[in-house]
Amino acid sequence: MVESVVFAPGDWGRGFVAQDPAESRPGTWAVLDDGCHWDREKAPRGVLASLSRYSLLPAAGSKGAVRVTAVATAHSSALGADEQLSTTLEEVLRCPEQHPRADSRITGLNSLGTPFGAREQEYADDSVLEAGQYVDKGDAAQPYRWMVARLGTVVVAVSVTGAKGHTEQELQQLGGDALGQMLVRVQQRLKVK
Repeated sequence: MVESVVFAPGDWGRGFVAQDPAESRPGTWAVLDDGCHWDREKAPRGVLASLSRYSLLPAAGSKGAVRVTAVATAHSSALGADEQLSTTLEEVLRCPEQHPRADSRITGLNSLGTPFGAREQEYADDSVLEAGQYVDKGDAAQPYRWMVARLGTVVVAVSVTGAKGHTEQELQQLGGDALGQMLVRVQQRLKVK
């Protein structure tokens, strides 16, 4: 199921290509360690499957490259899925600066959780938005968004890392559209109304 839900490069739009690596190792999921570094570890009990795919809109003309990630994690229970969102909220408090790779960092992170039924959120059982700045190899800081949503036992997420020449509104739209379409795919597979 996660393979059919997670966006591939072509799902993001024209011009997107796979990054290297193109996707995560099977049987693993992303974990933020005590030093605020991201790594992949063996998925714990209760996680049935997790997949991340990494895509890129290459730089063209005066515009820089936009990096995106799409993730789906299937849990054995709604409680386990809910715990993943709680952890996501707490991680920003513990690590307002995070290191996704050895030569890059995400700074100034803030997060906002929005449960189902809140005025602006009626598309998922729960959702979290993180926003900050992405700094890669000493380049200028770029806008960063991490959007996470839970539907039943499935958690989907997208990250969008901006680049020169792309507005924050453009990036928010790109991430929001991808997350929404992945949630529709989850609904179709779970046959949930």
